[in-house]
Amino acid sequence: MRTVTPVRALAALGGCALLATTLTACGGDSAASDAKVVTVYSADGLKGENGDGWYDRVFKDFEKKTGIEVKYVEGGSGEMVQRAVREKSNTQADVLVTLPPFIQQADEKGLLQAYEPAGSAQVDGANKAPDGKWTAVVNNYFGFIYNKQELKGSKAPRTWDELTDGAYKNKIQYSTPGVAGDGTAVLIKAVHDFGGKEPALKYLGKLQSNNVGPSASTGKLAPKVDKGELLVANGDVQMNYAQSKDMPNLGIWFPAKEGKKPTTFALPYAAGLVNKAPHSANAKKFLDYLLSRTAQRQVSEIGGGFAARKDVKATDANAIALDKLVDGVEVFEPDWDDISKNLTEYVDDWKSATGS
Repeated sequence: MRTVTPVRALAALGGCALLATTLTACGGDSAASDAKVVTVYSADGLKGENGDGWYDRVFKDFEKKTGIEVKYVEGGSGEMVQRAVREKSNTQADVLVTLPPFIQQADEKGLLQAYEPAGSAQVDGANKAPDGKWTAVVNNYFGFIYNKQELKGSKAPRTWDELTDGAYKNKIQYSTPGVAGDGTAVLIKAVHDFGGKEPALKYLGKLQSNNVGPSASTGKLAPKVDKGELLVANGDVQMNYAQSKDMPNLGIWFPAKEGKKPTTFALPYAAGLVNKAPHSANAKKFLDYLLSRTAQRQVSEIGGGFAARKDVKATDANAIALDKLVDGVEVFEPDWDDISKNLTEYVDDWKSATGS
C-alpha cells in the first residue's frame, strides 16, 4: 500500500467545500481547459510524507519539464472512485490511479476514457485494459507486515492460523474490504488460500476476535506496527518496503495456509484518463511521463516498487532486495473481472461473517 508515511485522510466534500490541494473554484469547468494544471486522484502509497516518495520526484520533475502543476488528492482506492462518481456531473479529476479491482470498477462506471500512454506497449497485457482505458504504472504485490522486534526469530508469523492465537488479541488490524485496495486484497487472498469464499469467510470471522477494527487507509497501519501498537497488519510490498526506511521494525511477510507455500498476487497501481477531464491534454502528458523510462527507472530506486514497463530492468539495491522478498512465494492471478462485478456481494458477505 505506500511512501514512508503517505499523506491521507481526506475530508468528505460538501457543496463547494474544497481541499487546499485540490481545486480553486466551484462549478463545472471552472478552470480554463488550457490551464497549466493537472489534478490527480490517487490511492495512497506512492507519495512520501517527507517529500521523498516516487510521486514527489515524479511531480517535481514533470512540473519542471512541462510547467504543468500537479494538484494531488489521496485516499483509499474505493474512496477515490466513489468521489469521482459523485463528481460525474462536474468532473474535477484529470487522472485516476487506483489498485484493482477498483480501476476496473471505475471503467464500468464510465469514469475513464481510452488513452494509451507512450510506453504502454511495454506493459504486460494482464496489467492494462485491452481497450486502453487504464494501464499499470507501478507493479506491486500484496503482503502483510509484522513487528520484527516483538516477533523475532521463531516468533515471526508464517501462517494464517497463527493469527487467531490469543497472543494476537487486539494486536491485528487490516484495512476495510471495499474501501481500501489492500483491504479488499485480504479477502481475495483468503478466498484463494482457503479454497473458496465460504471457508475464507469462516476464517475471517474467527480472526475478528483479534482484530482491532476497520481502517479506511492501509498506510496508517504501518506506524502502529512499527511502534508495537499492532503486531500484524496488511499492506503491500511497495508501500511497506518504502516505509521500512523510516520504520525499522517493519517486516514483510506473506501468510500461508498450514503446510502450503506462502502466496501473493500482483496488485499494481493502475492509471487512467478521466472521462470529460477538465485538462485532458495535460493529463495525457502526465500519463506519458509516468510511463517514461526516466520515471520507471525511479520506481524501485525511489518508490520501492517494481517497474511497470518490462523493458526497464532495474539493478539498484532496492530492486535486488525486492526481488529477494518475493523469491519462493507463489504468485497467483485473481479473476479481476469476476471480483469487480461481484465485489459488492463479496464485501456484504464479509460484513456478515465478521459483524463489521
